[in-house]
Amino acid sequence: MGQYYYAVLLNAEGKIVGWMPPFLGGCKLVEHSYLRGEFVSSLEWELTPAGKFHRSRVVWAGDYADGEADVGLNLYSLCQKQMNLEIAASIVNADAYPFIVNHTKGVFVDKSKVPKNRNGDQYHPLPLLTCEGNGRGGGDIYDAPPLVGLWARDVISVEKTAPDGFTEVVFDLRPEN
Repeated sequence: MGQYYYAVLLNAEGKIVGWMPPFLGGCKLVEHSYLRGEFVSSLEWELTPAGKFHRSRVVWAGDYADGEADVGLNLYSLCQKQMNLEIAASIVNADAYPFIVNHTKGVFVDKSKVPKNRNGDQYHPLPLLTCEGNGRGGGDIYDAPPLVGLWARDVISVEKTAPDGFTEVVFDLRPEN
């Protein structure tokens, strides 16, 4: 079966402060993880300096992901029990913010440098870098390079300029690389 995902925002203690379900593009990871997709752009906007969740911990939480140690349920299931924390999607173009910044690791990705895949599309780095549970259901990225999920739960923002002193990470999922 297919694995579904929510975009989840956490506070410093790892508690959910907001979450957003996919819309207009499918619930499976590869159904909505494309540049300029409305769901990912809407979440990106929340991570900009103008958004409510600038510099938040981010997880693309799969419904097949492991449970949280203290409660046994995974983040996806916990979101369903906290409907009051669902973020209302606003379709906003985040193209003016090309840099996804990981403040925890001191690195960033320039979305303008993401290569096209064999279908001519461009995967969006944010859901793929921050996903938990990948590889456990249909619609996931299989044979994924180690960078998939590497940023889960890290402090992320989306910025207009590259941060000084941070290292650029090349985001490339093409199998030939």
